[in-house]
Amino acid sequence: MTHMLIIGGGLAGGTAAEALRDEGFDGDLTVVAAEAHPPYQRPPLSKGYLAGDEGLDAVILHPAEWYADRGIRLVTGVSATSLDPGAHTVELEDGERLAYDAVLLATGATPRMLRLDGHDLPGVVTLRRLDDSDALAAQLREGGTKLVVIGGGWIGMEVAATARGFGNAVTILERDPVPLAAALGAEMGEVFRRLHVEHGVDLRTSVGIDRIVGDGRAQGVVVDGETVPADLVLVGVGAAPDTALAEAAGLRLNNGILVDSALRTSAPDVYAAGDVANAFHPVLQRHLRSEHWANALSAGKVAARSMLGLPASLDDIPYFYTDQYDLGMELSGYAPLMTDAALVVRGDLEAREFIAFWTDAISSGEEGRVVAGMNVNVWDVNEQVQELIRSGVRIDPARLKDPEVPLEDLLP
Repeated sequence: MTHMLIIGGGLAGGTAAEALRDEGFDGDLTVVAAEAHPPYQRPPLSKGYLAGDEGLDAVILHPAEWYADRGIRLVTGVSATSLDPGAHTVELEDGERLAYDAVLLATGATPRMLRLDGHDLPGVVTLRRLDDSDALAAQLREGGTKLVVIGGGWIGMEVAATARGFGNAVTILERDPVPLAAALGAEMGEVFRRLHVEHGVDLRTSVGIDRIVGDGRAQGVVVDGETVPADLVLVGVGAAPDTALAEAAGLRLNNGILVDSALRTSAPDVYAAGDVANAFHPVLQRHLRSEHWANALSAGKVAARSMLGLPASLDDIPYFYTDQYDLGMELSGYAPLMTDAALVVRGDLEAREFIAFWTDAISSGEEGRVVAGMNVNVWDVNEQVQELIRSGVRIDPARLKDPEVPLEDLLP
């Protein structure tokens, strides 16, 4: 009987397991998760779950019984230690060797850690796992904690907002002049900078981190010679794809595991999906690695079809969302095309109720195709934004900016 094997307990792995059964696969199916939990999704860990607004059911995709009911063997708390593509086997850390007909690597990513003096002190943490979020919540929910966040990216900014909601003192240390500028550009990054400052965050930009100090536990971060007091230090400087298993197996790598649009790796019957996969995007005609929720969800379904030999292609428009204080945002678009794009804003930037469009216009005032769109506190428009991106139609920026022109009227 055919055996499908999934390595990874995140959203991509869990979704792939569900999709395999939904597609009618009734053979042996095993999911191996390194953590002690059934497969789960990560976005709530820095937002609703950390805040206590959402429970475990918003994080865990399905309870263990769900897998048993569907004849899926779920192995938790055990890592895969080696992959032999030639022999079609995977060895686990407990010594078990699993033979497969097709295997999906959904090993995710691991937080980057700054190699500063003091980085290994107790009280210096990262946020990636469910257990990390539980530990953070225990230290933040009572308030009164001095939290220093190193890095003004999405994780750091979301945790900062949640921590402020509990009444903690929060300092964000960012090396760039504007937080989130690498993802959104300086103008949109400034929206988030002002948001946090207005909510009492000490947000310091263009700073250099010297070291983390403390007597037996982190007590401060030295920034350009000044010590910023801290009870807790969160390092949020990005994540690196967890490619150790793939590298040892000789798979092709480049900023993750290289896969085609059907998520096939360089080895027969080996697939990769989610944060670890650098997939060829048929629209962009280039490889694109995305660490966001929507990519993992879509990729799990594509991987399942591909493993079954069915037509499959990961061609979705990348999507991301965030919630910080009273700001909710959805972003759809192609990050590589946003860097040199012209920005058009529809709505009230100061009130933080607007849609920002990135277009490929050569200069301001010229018609261009929408390559990305971000709606901030404006709802039920993401579908139209994605339709504009897919259409490839060139749009007069004056009409794109005008809130009196319905988005659907901009479509061909």
